[in-house]
Amino acid sequence: MKLQVVLLGNMEYQKALDIQEHLLKLRQLDEIEDIMLLLEHPTTITIGRNGNLDNIILSKEMLKAQGVSVYRVNRGGDVTYHGPGQLVGYPILDLKRHGRDLPDFFKRIEETFIQLLLKEYGLSAGRDPKYPGVWVGNEKITAIGCAVKRWVTMHGFAFNVNTRLEHFLWINPCGITEKGVTSLQKLLGKPLNIDKVSKQVIVYFCRQFNLEPEIMAKEKLYELLRRDVNV
Repeated sequence: MKLQVVLLGNMEYQKALDIQEHLLKLRQLDEIEDIMLLLEHPTTITIGRNGNLDNIILSKEMLKAQGVSVYRVNRGGDVTYHGPGQLVGYPILDLKRHGRDLPDFFKRIEETFIQLLLKEYGLSAGRDPKYPGVWVGNEKITAIGCAVKRWVTMHGFAFNVNTRLEHFLWINPCGITEKGVTSLQKLLGKPLNIDKVSKQVIVYFCRQFNLEPEIMAKEKLYELLRRDVNV
């Protein structure tokens, strides 16, 4: 089976969410194959279904002054930060073709980054029995939060590559106060080429889901969305 992958660069959160919701409908109708969007967002805070506004530390006025957009969304999890240097992936997969097993879906995403970090960078990462995501010691490097509708997934993961970690001080990430966050840049002591890291993520993700990656040009995606605006 194939995985269409679209590299979208830096995209405003609401636009990416609109694209996801459109692709979700197309996947539910089996009009497209499994697809994943890879991108970065401008500085953004999102709040999941069970999110607590108290986990946003900065006031509305301070957030506005910093140019931070805030969205309440339908994924699981609490409060999450997105920003430049963070690689965000939105896999839109039909889980009927991947075992109909939501815990296994999360586990495979986690394993994607555990294997990538070990084999590409020699970093030992793992899971926390209490909290989802991928951790290096007591610091999270990949956050995971998804929604599933009629067995099709949306939302996904946020991998801290060159992320500005000081921005996480604006929130209690995922509602967790006793642990920290980290990034590849912090762990390796140098910034990474995010295009190179994107290619690595594609390879390791596809290994976990037994998919064959195929890059879809942005123009082809937009053509698809224009053609199916009435879905």
